[in-house]
Amino acid sequence: MTNKDERENNTSTELAANCDQLQNELPVEQKIQTIRTQQVMIDRDLAELYNVGTKVLNQAVKRNLDRFPERFRFQLTKEETTELVTNCDRFESSKHSTTQPFAFTEQGVAMLATVLHSDTAVQMSIRIMDAFVAMRHFLVSNAQVFQRLETIEYHQLEMQQHQQEADKRIDEVFKCLDEGSVQPKQGVFYDGQIFDAYVFVSDLIKKAKKEITLIDNYVDETVLTMLDKRNNSVSAIIYTQQINHQLQLDINRHNAQYPPIKANIFKRAHDRFLIIDDEVYHIGASIKDLGKKWFGFTLMRDITRAEIINRINGVI
Repeated sequence: MTNKDERENNTSTELAANCDQLQNELPVEQKIQTIRTQQVMIDRDLAELYNVGTKVLNQAVKRNLDRFPERFRFQLTKEETTELVTNCDRFESSKHSTTQPFAFTEQGVAMLATVLHSDTAVQMSIRIMDAFVAMRHFLVSNAQVFQRLETIEYHQLEMQQHQQEADKRIDEVFKCLDEGSVQPKQGVFYDGQIFDAYVFVSDLIKKAKKEITLIDNYVDETVLTMLDKRNNSVSAIIYTQQINHQLQLDINRHNAQYPPIKANIFKRAHDRFLIIDDEVYHIGASIKDLGKKWFGFTLMRDITRAEIINRINGVI
């Protein structure tokens, strides 16, 4: 064996020993991050693997920027750096740095071997590329597993939301029981249940805290009397298709003695709605005729007072 062959053999042995040591101490796969939906490695991790300073590595890249387009290497934003520090304790020092770290994609890592002129860099680049390939194969091979885990997580969240909603409704029931009454949310009154229907609507009016809005095309003095069951601090407004001379007189006389009720003409409504604060009830009969015939009432959970009032204001 010649001296040259012996030197090359010693160099190869040394490189193999160094790489084995690095492999034992620094598992490459654990240093691959997912940022912007890409698998990347951070400049500081790469510098440690190449056994050079982070500044040295970035300076070598800077001298060859034409080889590193955005898809090979990009700089993290402040928000991405914060998330990186949160997820990886080893980047704690980057928390207060004025310079954001750089991330290298798989192509960027391959290009590094051409600007870091050392056998170690070449060997390490090969090892890192193998890690990227192994990671990619792992993700592809386990795609169905990840999808199933995501589906399980989704169903768990859905069940949790259903449970929270159920708990909320149970709490409402117990609260009503503690208060001594359970207010029906929806149902049907049959003909002859005049008093029951009267009590139902009266209880709705009494529970108002801020405002009552009635949309009803058929209003008379009995409706004004029923609205007087509200607290004095609760405002009341009626939208009806016409306000004749007699109804206007009734409203004026009422307002001279009791907390005022406003009345506006609104001709676009066919059905009746009673809005208590932000709860919207659809009622199948005019308030003045409750209990004379069958009618239903429903709490419309997906409709808000603001939505209805905004639409009214848009056409009046």
